[in-house]
Amino acid sequence: MLPLEVLQRAGAEITNYGGSGMSVMEMSHRSKVFQKIFDDTQAKFRKLLGVPEGYKVLFLQGGATMQFAMVPLNLMGKTGKADYARTGNFANNAHKEAKKYGEAVVAASSEDRKWTYIPSQDQLTLSPDASYFHYCSNNTIEGTQWQYVPETGSVPLVCDMSSDIMSRPIDVSKYGIIYAGAQKNLAPAGLTIVIIKEELAGHEMPITPAIMNYKNMIDKDSMYNTPPCWPIYILGLVCDWVESVGGLTAVEKVNIHKANMLYDVLDNSKLFTVAAEKGSRSFMNVTFRTGNDDLDAKFVAESVKQGFTNLKGHRSVGGMRASIYNAMPVEGVEKLCEFIQKFDKEN
Repeated sequence: MLPLEVLQRAGAEITNYGGSGMSVMEMSHRSKVFQKIFDDTQAKFRKLLGVPEGYKVLFLQGGATMQFAMVPLNLMGKTGKADYARTGNFANNAHKEAKKYGEAVVAASSEDRKWTYIPSQDQLTLSPDASYFHYCSNNTIEGTQWQYVPETGSVPLVCDMSSDIMSRPIDVSKYGIIYAGAQKNLAPAGLTIVIIKEELAGHEMPITPAIMNYKNMIDKDSMYNTPPCWPIYILGLVCDWVESVGGLTAVEKVNIHKANMLYDVLDNSKLFTVAAEKGSRSFMNVTFRTGNDDLDAKFVAESVKQGFTNLKGHRSVGGMRASIYNAMPVEGVEKLCEFIQKFDKEN
C-alpha cells in the first residue's frame, strides 16, 4: 500500500513532470531532469534515516533476492566464512544462497519452534572469524521481528530490512550493509536499496559479475546500468510524505499503535491465536489462525466480501496475515479489528 497523497501527486505529474513535457517513465536516466530527481531522492532518504558519512546509498535492481548472492560475493572472500541467523523463509533463502560461495554458518535458528520467535542475544553462536553476520529484521511470512540489534563485536552486521525499513528509526552506524526491496514501505517493486559502509566495497570475489559488484555501483553512483527510474521517483514522494507526518519517530508511534490494537483483539478472542510469540511479534505483519483450516478459509472468504484484501496467509504456513505497513491508516486496522470481533462472536 502506498500513501494516497503519493499516488495522487504521481497521478497529477504522470504525463508532464515539472514542465518537462514527459513522464518520469519516459525520461533518460542521464537527463538533467532525472538526475535532479535522483539526487533529491537520495538526499531525502539519507536525511530521514540519518545515514552517516562513510556510507553510500545505492539504488539497484534484482530485489532482496539478488542481495542474497551479492552480499557473499562481495564480503565473504575476507575469511571464507559468514554467520547467518535462520528465522524464516527469506532469511533461510539467504543462507542457502550464501553456501555456494563459502562457509555459511548457522549462528542462530528458530526452527525448533517452527519459526515463531526471534533468538535472543545469548542464543547467538558467533564466529569471531566471520566476514559478516546476516539476519532478516522482519519475517513477513512468519510474522516475527527482531526487536533488538545483534551485538557482533568487530564482525560487520548485514541486515535484510525489506519489510520494515523506514517503519522506525534505526542507527545506521551499527551496520555494515542494510538492504531492502522497496515494495513494502518505500516504492513500487523494481527498486532495491543498499546502504553500505564504503570500506566494505572493493573486496569482491574474482567471479563476481560486474553488475553485482558494490564498488562498480558506488563508482558509477548506481548508474552502471539504467536504474529503476520510476520507483526512485516514487521513493522521493514517499520520503516527502514521511517527513510531512513527523518523520520516523512519528511513523513508529502509529505503527506500534496499529499493531498493539490488532494483537489485543486477537489475544482476547476465543477463536483466534497469534502465530508469533510475544516479544518477537512483528509490527508490520500480524499472523494469526483459528486452528481449523475450514474456519480460516471461511474467515478469508468473508473478509473479501467486506472489502479486505490479501488476508490469506502465505501458502507455506496457512492461516491469515494482516500486513499493516506505513501507509495503512489506523482506520483500516480498526475496521479489521471490528471484523475479527464479529467473526469471533459468530463462530
